[in-house]
Amino acid sequence: MSDSSPARPAPVLDVWCELQCPDCRTALDDLRALRARYGDRLELRLRHFPLEKHKHSFAAAQAAEEAVAQGQGWPYAEAVLGRVAELDRKGETLLVEVARELGLDAEEFDTALIDGRHILIVDADQAEGKAIGVTGTPTYVIGGERLDGGKSQEGLRERVEEIADRLLAAQRD
Repeated sequence: MSDSSPARPAPVLDVWCELQCPDCRTALDDLRALRARYGDRLELRLRHFPLEKHKHSFAAAQAAEEAVAQGQGWPYAEAVLGRVAELDRKGETLLVEVARELGLDAEEFDTALIDGRHILIVDADQAEGKAIGVTGTPTYVIGGERLDGGKSQEGLRERVEEIADRLLAAQRD
């Protein structure tokens, strides 16, 4: 007899991130490790929190949303984060360049940055982040707990794993 109960949704890890942030680039190793450990059992969601001190971060967040629309959200975010210093120098040119390198529709990125079609998503993320107390990036939210990686990322991955394991164990009960 097969179990016909619907599969429970995976616990969600919201990653409040800014694509011009060196601390977020450092966090990539943790995010890759979490993805490798949990696969589909943990949903990692990229949430935008562009900081005013980084002048290209708002455009980068919009570009990341265009990458999501084209099915390559995380690969795009990781590629841009890997080139934070270059983004400082090149700005939007780099955002379109990375899209092209990943085989995405670069012209569509260019158009999306001009017509602002993703601004509402970025604004909504930022407003929600502020409402729950996000002040810097990266910040993780899982199981109702907020973990601030902007000051130090020491031990954060372990903490995320503890919470994820607890949430997954609770699903099995």
